[in-house]
Order: sequence, then structure tokens, then C-alpha cells
Amino acid sequence: MAHYLVTGHTGFKGSWLTLLLKAKGHKVSGIALDPPQESLFERAKISQDLAHDVRIDVRNREAVIQAFGEIKPDFVIHMAAQALVLEGYRNPRETYEINVNGTLNVLEASEISASVRAQIIVTTDKVYENRGLNRPYVESDPLGGNDPYSASKAMADILAQEHLARKGATPGAVVRAGNVVGAGDYSRGRLIPDFVRANQVGAKLTVRHPEATRPWQHVLDCLGGYLLLLDAVDSRGFRGQWNFGPPASQTLTVKEVLEICKRFLPKSTAFASSGPTGVVENRHLSLNSSKSLTMLGWHNRYLIEDTIRMALEEITLESDLQVRDIVLGQLRNFLANSP
Repeated sequence: MAHYLVTGHTGFKGSWLTLLLKAKGHKVSGIALDPPQESLFERAKISQDLAHDVRIDVRNREAVIQAFGEIKPDFVIHMAAQALVLEGYRNPRETYEINVNGTLNVLEASEISASVRAQIIVTTDKVYENRGLNRPYVESDPLGGNDPYSASKAMADILAQEHLARKGATPGAVVRAGNVVGAGDYSRGRLIPDFVRANQVGAKLTVRHPEATRPWQHVLDCLGGYLLLLDAVDSRGFRGQWNFGPPASQTLTVKEVLEICKRFLPKSTAFASSGPTGVVENRHLSLNSSKSLTMLGWHNRYLIEDTIRMALEEITLESDLQVRDIVLGQLRNFLANSP
């Protein structure tokens, strides 16, 4: 049984990752800020699954180093971040400080720790320079950012690459994934949660770019790739940058995703474009994951229709079913069908 440290474990992806690692028989600890009042972490009572549940800000270098020393993890998965585009516009300084300085603090804490064997640094598909390309991005494409969130994550990505390439550095790799979808996501400013809230009150949903394409994937497909790579970093010496995104057939427009959502919800929520917003985003964004497919044998297992159905399962089933039961049931199915 290995001991994994997840930064950002109170977030949506961190909550799913904690439960996935526990289901695989591992010991899990986390460092993060307190979760929002409405969160998967709280509703699924995930704190009970943790060996250490440390609430600190990753911008606090001394606190991060102290937490690593107390937890003594074997493996680190760094996901703590300010992860929303619109929040980046509202609070750009905080976005840069969390995403850049927080990443540096985690890398340095891993370096100081005598226990850490391997690590992965999670960035995003939005690290790629927006050049209007109508093809999937590959790991060697230039990085950049036209908004605070994208730019801060590109900076964190470059920082991690430099740090991990140093002689004697703790082994590690950088991962870039697409738009993850799954049950228990209540974040505001994300497409499916916003659509569900609008559906529940019969309101029209306003979206920024209905025709924009994004690489949608189930959160378990994404996290499964992270764990495959982390094992390969430790056992096979893998390094570098890695994309984990769906195939081109699953790269749909915002409008197409919302149309699929409407098939699974009891009411039919209308949606419309907000018109010009001043938010700079790629019209087309997708990832070429050939490297992960070829070298790790990883692939997305869920089609987009199944992904969205599973994400909406807690909404469409009886209200007395708890989100933890739904998430654990999906985890069991995922692991039962794993190679």
C-alpha cells in the first residue's frame, strides 16, 4: 500500500481522486483550502477517507514544507489551483500567486522531502498558445495564455518543466487534460453544473460561446491516466509533458453538449449566447493524446453520452440516494472493467 498526497483534495477532481486511490487500496492524504459550502468533498464525506486532511494555502511555503514532513508521502499529485477562467479575470493576482507560486512551493517541498518517490504536476489543456489552430494540440506546441488563468497555468507548466529537469530532482512529469465531467460537480462557471441549476428553476442558461469546441471527458478517464503515468514515472523513468484528452469524435461544441444534457434531464432548459463578453478563449480546443495512447496504453473508456449520463445520475435518480453512493458505484464499475 503506497501513500499518496493530493494537493487540492477538497476540489472536484481531488475528491474523485481521493476516492479512486482509496478504492485501489492506497493510503491518501491531502493539503488544500477548505471546500466550498456546496461541494462533493462535503456531501460525500470524503474527510473520513484521509490519513491526513490538512487545510493550508499552497502559497504558504513553510506550511507546505511542514505538511510534507508530517505526512511523508510516497507519491505527490499536485492539483491545487485557481481553476476557473472567469475567476481569473476577477482576481488575476490571486490566480497567478496560487497557480505559479503554489506550484513552486509543492515542487520545493517534494525536493526537501526524503520520502517522495515520484510526482505529477497537473496543469490544463488551456496552457497552449491560442493561435487559432483547427487541429489537436501536441505536447511540443508552444505554450501561452491570453487570460490570467491560462497564462498562470502556462507559467506553472514551464516552471514545473524547468524544475523537474534539474539534475537530481525528484522524478516527475506534467499532465494536461481536457474538460472533465462527473457527478458531484457543483462549481459555478462550469457548463454542466450551471445547466443543471438553470434546469432546476426553469431559467434560461446564458453561455459565452455555444459554438466553441472542447475536449470533454469523464473525470475517471482523466484520473486513470494520471495514475498510469505516475506509476511509469516511478517504475520506468518516464518524464516530460503528457496530454490526456478524448479522441476527436468526443470533442464537441458547447451547444452539442447541452443538447445531450437535455436528453437526460426531466425539463428542457433553453440556452442562448451571451454575445461578446471580453473573455478571450480558443474557438477550437482539443488534445492529441497519441503519446499517452502509445507509451502508456491509456485511452478514454467512456463515450460522451455515457459521460454526461453519469455526470447527471445524482440529479435524475431518486433524491434520497446520496452522492457518495453514486460516486462509489461508478468507481466500482470503472475498476471492475479496468485492464
